Amino acid sequence: MQMCVVGAGSLGSVFGGVLASGGHDVVLVTRNAAHVAAVREHGLVLDDGVARTTVAVEATTDYGGLGPADLVIVLVKSFDTLDAITAAAPVIGDATVVLSLQNGVGCEEIIAGVVGAARVVAGRTFVGGRIVDPGVVEYGIVGRRTTIGEFDGERTTRIDELAATFETAGLATAVSDDIVVTMWEKLLVNVATGAWSALTGLPYGELSTHPDVERAAIATVAEAMAVASAAGIAITTTDPAQPWRAAWSGLPAGFKASMLQSIEKGSRTEVDVMHGAISRTGREVGVPTPINDTLWAAVRGVEHRLRLPR
Repeated sequence: MQMCVVGAGSLGSVFGGVLASGGHDVVLVTRNAAHVAAVREHGLVLDDGVARTTVAVEATTDYGGLGPADLVIVLVKSFDTLDAITAAAPVIGDATVVLSLQNGVGCEEIIAGVVGAARVVAGRTFVGGRIVDPGVVEYGIVGRRTTIGEFDGERTTRIDELAATFETAGLATAVSDDIVVTMWEKLLVNVATGAWSALTGLPYGELSTHPDVERAAIATVAEAMAVASAAGIAITTTDPAQPWRAAWSGLPAGFKASMLQSIEKGSRTEVDVMHGAISRTGREVGVPTPINDTLWAAVRGVEHRLRLPR
């Protein structure tokens, strides 16, 4: 398949690299010029903590010279969605499938507003990735599933083919008949560690073993579960400790949550579509969310202190 990863930062590089290793023609598109230069010169280096693999893959900072792809994977930060999908017009043709694997809720609607709902497939992933040097990505895929689905729950040929393509490349993939539930299940994992990691500065190895953080993180998830239930979202999670464990299980001890990575890079976080989404939905359904409210405000405060662009 001809594939284009829109937003080939940490996680986008993992997906692009693994799929390229599986024999697909992949182009990584990112604004990170240093990362692009390193990939072009030395290849993309994937490090799972056990071995390093170098993958030959195309990388670029723009769409000049690119044509329509079979699959476009969107992994930009949620707040960049509209600008990114608009700029990606050259790689989106009549038969292109656009898959969003972004965090939070609401990105798929933005994408559909630009390319049309019929082209859009939604998904969420527990794969982890972190750029440790330009062209070098630390990642974890073993035991970390990606789930995709059509919004209407139909089991289409394209969704089965896409799942098979990912599986063959080594990405454990499931098809959901209720992708909205899947999106909220991933949101529970996001809020388990997102703000806690950003505010403490701790990588998963330390964050996951800190008893005070663990208690508070599980309470954060429990609050989010109550919101989902009141909103009529049929989540299957019954134990708030499960998303907490899922967030860091199988990843290297030094791995950092995406929100902490953003803070350390001096870039805006996705707290608005994570803890902010829980708080907003809680107000809509009449469920108090004091923990998520506090975390949302605290991370926004850190962004303000760092004068990060909004």
